[in-house]
Amino acid sequence: MKRFIFCLSGVFLMVLLNLGTFAQGKHSPVKVDFFPFSVWYSGGKARAPMLSKITPQSEEAWRRDLQQIKKLGFNTVRTWVEWAACEPVRGKYNFENLKLLLKLAEETGLRVFIQIYVDSAPDWVARDFSHALFEAHSGDKVYPQAAPGVCTDNTDAAEAVLGFYTATARVASASPAFFGWDLWSEPHIINWASLDFIPNAQFCFCPGTKAKFRKWLEKQYGSIDGLNRAWYRNFTGWEQVDPPRFSTILSYTDFIDWKSFIYDKLMDDMASRYQAIRKGDPTHLITAHAVGASLFQSPHVGAGATDDFLMARPLDYYGVSMYPKHNQPDRAWSLTTLRATTDFTRSANREKGGWYVGELQAGMGTVALLVSDPVTAADHRIWAWSAIAKGAKGVNIYAYYPMSTGYEAGGYGLINLDGTLTDRAVKAGEMAAVVNRNQQLFLSSQPVKARIGIVYNPMTQMVGGMQRRDYPGALSNSLLGYYQSFANHNVPVDFIHREHLEKGELSQYKLIILPFQVMFTAKAAEGIREFVRNGGYVMAEARMAWNDEYGHAPGIIPGLGLHEVFGVREKEVRMREKINLTLTDTTHPALSGLKAGELLKGSLYAQSLRPLENRDVQILGLTGEGDPAIVCASYGKGKAMTVGSFPGMANFPEVDPVNDTFFRNLLQWADIERPFTTSHDGRTTNQVEVRLQENPQGYLLFILNHSEKSEEITVDLRVLKNGNYRVNDILYNRNITLRSNGNILKIFTRLDPKQVAVQEIVPAE
Repeated sequence: MKRFIFCLSGVFLMVLLNLGTFAQGKHSPVKVDFFPFSVWYSGGKARAPMLSKITPQSEEAWRRDLQQIKKLGFNTVRTWVEWAACEPVRGKYNFENLKLLLKLAEETGLRVFIQIYVDSAPDWVARDFSHALFEAHSGDKVYPQAAPGVCTDNTDAAEAVLGFYTATARVASASPAFFGWDLWSEPHIINWASLDFIPNAQFCFCPGTKAKFRKWLEKQYGSIDGLNRAWYRNFTGWEQVDPPRFSTILSYTDFIDWKSFIYDKLMDDMASRYQAIRKGDPTHLITAHAVGASLFQSPHVGAGATDDFLMARPLDYYGVSMYPKHNQPDRAWSLTTLRATTDFTRSANREKGGWYVGELQAGMGTVALLVSDPVTAADHRIWAWSAIAKGAKGVNIYAYYPMSTGYEAGGYGLINLDGTLTDRAVKAGEMAAVVNRNQQLFLSSQPVKARIGIVYNPMTQMVGGMQRRDYPGALSNSLLGYYQSFANHNVPVDFIHREHLEKGELSQYKLIILPFQVMFTAKAAEGIREFVRNGGYVMAEARMAWNDEYGHAPGIIPGLGLHEVFGVREKEVRMREKINLTLTDTTHPALSGLKAGELLKGSLYAQSLRPLENRDVQILGLTGEGDPAIVCASYGKGKAMTVGSFPGMANFPEVDPVNDTFFRNLLQWADIERPFTTSHDGRTTNQVEVRLQENPQGYLLFILNHSEKSEEITVDLRVLKNGNYRVNDILYNRNITLRSNGNILKIFTRLDPKQVAVQEIVPAE
């Protein structure tokens, strides 16, 4: 990997700071000059999205709380406004809670970040917009008791919702204490409600959504005749077209279109909220945050699934909720889940230069009678620094007080409900103070560019349409299998969207990995073709492009002409519970350190491959029947490899040593030079995480010990030139000077369990 030149990268990063984030919409970029490290607090002990009633004692009580938050070390509070409380009568707003909090925050020296809740709709919504209630595929209407509010696919309902956004923006933007927005908490088609009376509720089938879907289809197909050909129907007018409510053997293009429309609709809804804020506030930062990384979601979930890459587009930053211990001990996140959630969110914001932790679990989780293990100060240390190490530019802890009511009552608090402090509150405040003292350092530093891209393509989850029942986690597990190995070896990697392939936005990558790409688009296939032709390396798993974007099967697999790139075609495929591919030609770089006869573990399918005539290919592995199963071919200036199974899926959650070695060897195959190596490389399970960022002055190195024992680790950092370097310990404010050997700077660190090191590295000369 070619190292950056300090002066040039400095110029680039200064431009980034001056211009703000590179949000991909028509809006102007926002200057990002502040790193919020906050707690959720909205005055008193009311839980989100509820608001406390203001009494004669409120001002003094809130002031004491804010003074304590400031004293702990936090620089921001994340407050909220609730549509139901702030517009109890249509067209008449009540922002007295917000105004009081803004006043007291300014007085206290805290910034304010505002979360807007419109899922909790006012009572008048059901009366005035009965036509805009959410409607399930069964025809059942969902009334806005607390959620989900009202369907904004209906113009009049949308005007009411967006009007509330604009009214809030005009009030907030007038305050000097105000900093930024989170305009949608955990977006879904339908949020919060548990609808046991509607099995697998699919939303929304109201008149407004139907009309919007028809317009989307008209744009896609141009005419009703075009739609009829695609759907195998005989419509005579657009008014006859409805979203699919059940599966058909004739076609499931309608299902694909419906789910694709939902993804686009949610993105458009986000953009509408963004523009509504901009009508009342043209300058402040606008964010939103997902319930969890869409890597773990599926369009088959009736409540709706988002695509983080799409949802990030209209915003300045997109973020995520992080509840690693949530509400049960057996549901606590693994190390891979923690890493993947933060890296995936970073990847979805890769053009923007940052992302936010919208919610970070503050204390013990509880839902009804379920209770998590206690959240400790060590947990916060690992969670927060793991996010910052991956480029987060804001951390928001949920919440200051535990939940005061509801099925989460008593949970998720940073302090105790009686107001007494906890050790984790003190330690979290100390972290916040460190970030606040080093604002520009954390804002200007960016994770080193990855040379490996793992393709996220949610379309693959649509193969089979509504018939899809088995292997719901096939896509996420396949991606995680590769990611887990690279993360264990501290290799920088990005998740990239299928659309990056379609747009040819691959210039920073040398290796593209295509896990579980059983549905693909013609444009993405052309992107892969061009990437390899121009010298890139690609590895694809079995049944590549089995279906195209319309659900049509190709004549040859790999489909969409990709058999020419990979130099093979499918001979046959077998579905088996246990799949092992026998390695053969161990002279190939991808099999370095492995022995002939060793077994690469697969999953779901064993695909036999037939090399194309007159193509020079290398056979690296065989099926149990002795057919080629791992084949490498040259194409243009690059190389393409096919593996006739799903080794990524087979490498998660447990790491397979052979698979792990094979994945790591792909770097050698693609001639990828790492920005650093560590003394822990080679472990199949690595509890010490190392992350590197660059800034105009030098580097920022993060080392996190996730294990329960002390660890010693040496990092060999590839620096620009030989010489002396000053290593500043950011957490403990101490420094040493080290000299590089050639272009390698050795940095030794010893960490106690659950401890973190954050080191600024700059030339000393």
